[in-house]
Amino acid sequence: MRRKIFYAGLGLVSAAVFLTAAVNSSAAGGSDGPRSKLTIVAPAAPGGGWDGFAREGQQGLRATGIVGSVQVVNIPGAAGTIGLSQVAGMDGREDILLVTGGVMVGGIIINDSAVTLEDMVPIARLADDYNVLVVPADSPFKTLDDFMAALKENPGGTAIAGGSLGAIDHIMAGMLTAEAGVSPRDMNYIAYPGGGEVVSSMLSHTAKAGLSGYNEFRDQIEAGNIRALALSAAKPVDDIPVPTFTEQGVDVAMSNWRGYVAPAGISDEVRAELIAIVSELRESDSWQDTLKRNNWVDSYLTGDDFGAFIVEETRRTAEVVKEIGL
Repeated sequence: MRRKIFYAGLGLVSAAVFLTAAVNSSAAGGSDGPRSKLTIVAPAAPGGGWDGFAREGQQGLRATGIVGSVQVVNIPGAAGTIGLSQVAGMDGREDILLVTGGVMVGGIIINDSAVTLEDMVPIARLADDYNVLVVPADSPFKTLDDFMAALKENPGGTAIAGGSLGAIDHIMAGMLTAEAGVSPRDMNYIAYPGGGEVVSSMLSHTAKAGLSGYNEFRDQIEAGNIRALALSAAKPVDDIPVPTFTEQGVDVAMSNWRGYVAPAGISDEVRAELIAIVSELRESDSWQDTLKRNNWVDSYLTGDDFGAFIVEETRRTAEVVKEIGL
């Protein structure tokens, strides 16, 4: 990547080592099985989309009594690949679920991760989420057209803040830059480990715009601190009052799916039990409320079907990454 693309997250490897110790401590006694004790690993900093997804799952499992004890551990960095590598090293651990999604697929490819999702056991995909392009409330960019014109004229001076390198935010920034008629290699993308840092970057005018999941920006949008220009869904989404890119003549659409995988080495019985746990969560009134509150779209898929989806998603994402030169 060129010098204009920065990674804002020093010290994440050492943090991951510390948090792995926390996982080992919290998950000790896994012989009781996942119904007794479960650790959900969010491979991102607190406050981000994966963290929110993990904690929504935690609350739902607690509220319904599906699992006796549930806790969340954060292992941020490198579009989820640090958390992926840490959990992959816990071969055979029966009481751990790792949050994954489209962000991690891109991160694995761009970071050339030695560990991939093929090294994990697919459990279930639960929901689709969509990104939104936002700017500070005092930005001169009133419309998507305004932003695209600036991106075309001065890509280096039109910094876009988003998640980790290789994340959907990063790939979308490259797609937008290409749509503006500029090489994605010339874009100015600033990567952060969480949505909170993206907002701070915009409000301090370090970045001219930001990309992340709608829910990560919703409070700031409703408060009037930032302005939403476009949504990444292929079609309008109920309850999200933001026009899509495609509606506004910009051919960019991408969903951010989220789900769970488990470490390799677990038995077929444990895999079936983990799938049953997630299935019961998905069918609960608590989770249906979660989907509505977060404007997530149900996209439930389990086991081998989920594994086949991951293979196809990896292939498709690799093509997009190559096409936009990231």
